[in-house]
Amino acid sequence: MFEVGDKVVYPHHGAGSVMKKEVKEVLGQSREYLTIKILYNEMTVMVPSENAERAGLRRVIDEETVKEVLAVLRDDGTQMPKNWNRRFKHNRDKIKTGDIFELAEVVRNLSIRDLDKGLSTGEKQMFGRAKKILASELMYACEMEEQEAIEFLDNLLEEIGESRGGRVAAGGVDLDGEDGLDG
Repeated sequence: MFEVGDKVVYPHHGAGSVMKKEVKEVLGQSREYLTIKILYNEMTVMVPSENAERAGLRRVIDEETVKEVLAVLRDDGTQMPKNWNRRFKHNRDKIKTGDIFELAEVVRNLSIRDLDKGLSTGEKQMFGRAKKILASELMYACEMEEQEAIEFLDNLLEEIGESRGGRVAAGGVDLDGEDGLDG
């Protein structure tokens, strides 16, 4: 299914490339493994080929799907739990699915929340990580450089924030002076 050189997405880690395919013996069993180099954190992941789809490994989205993802980012936010612990778990679970639309929803909703009320420290970290994961896939899908994809996403979120009546900085800091400590 996956070959060396394929651009893939591994849930919770983001986009990467299949670097090699090799047979390894683990616990007395010979199995074929895919070695994947994850883009945004330089991590290397080994996934048994036979379990790749079950583990959520999928191909990078195409240009048509990019348009749909950008539409999700521009949509109004969805209702999220008010309690930050539940909201954090809710968003973490969405990221873990590996679904690009769920990830885009998390990025959009945290961007809106940051603009409206600010984010907790944990949510700021999640927001940053989710943006990097999303940018890593956009990089491959749109054939951009890594920094270009990050800037594209940050600029888009800032533009969306401005159209909603506020300004959100690329790093998730409200530029209108609100400290966001009530979130």
